[in-house]
Amino acid sequence: QRIREALHPVGESRPDWMILCDLAARMGYKEQFSYDDPGQIMAEAAKLAPSYGGISYDRLEKDGLQWPCPNPDHPGTQFLHKGQFTRGRGKFNVIDYRPSMELPDEEYPFILTTGRILCHYHTGTMTRKVNDLNLLRDEELLEINPQDAQNLGIEDGEFVDVTSRRGKVRVKARATEKSPAGVVFMTFHFSETPTNVLTNPALDPIAKIPELKVCAVKLNKVRGG
Repeated sequence: QRIREALHPVGESRPDWMILCDLAARMGYKEQFSYDDPGQIMAEAAKLAPSYGGISYDRLEKDGLQWPCPNPDHPGTQFLHKGQFTRGRGKFNVIDYRPSMELPDEEYPFILTTGRILCHYHTGTMTRKVNDLNLLRDEELLEINPQDAQNLGIEDGEFVDVTSRRGKVRVKARATEKSPAGVVFMTFHFSETPTNVLTNPALDPIAKIPELKVCAVKLNKVRGG
């Protein structure tokens, strides 16, 4: 689909494609990134990627196109897997289970897993500028199973130090059945509570993705907090 410009660049700001072209030029690739407009970039993408071969700014002027669209006469593919899958009935691979590289133990008895909440996005650099979204959530919370909270003497709104082998953060607790026993949950939306100082940077051996979703932590109620 064509995305239309809503506002002209303000001040010294410029479209991303122009910034990337200048960056490429400084790295020695000026000729390869000598575009005059985004339509030329789309044309190069269509030339290099067969599934985009028939997609151009001219064709997108009125309506969108769904890929694969291999040539200019192709109408686009309304359903990607109509009638049958593109590769038989799918390919399944059997793999051996491999536990996370850091699991709870006597010193760090809880699993911390991280994720997002509905009203904020990633590090909050955009959503936290919206007052109405901050009314929904304006601070980090440690979601903990009610039984775990009771065992530790932690009540809603009390501060807890969450500590891993890499760091420590202080956060308010919220008891919720959404967290299974032995598991606590935090987001990474709030820079004041940098959750990722706790997480494990160990890499998946194949995808090379950090193991951010599982690490071992201990919880300590902040006395007088």
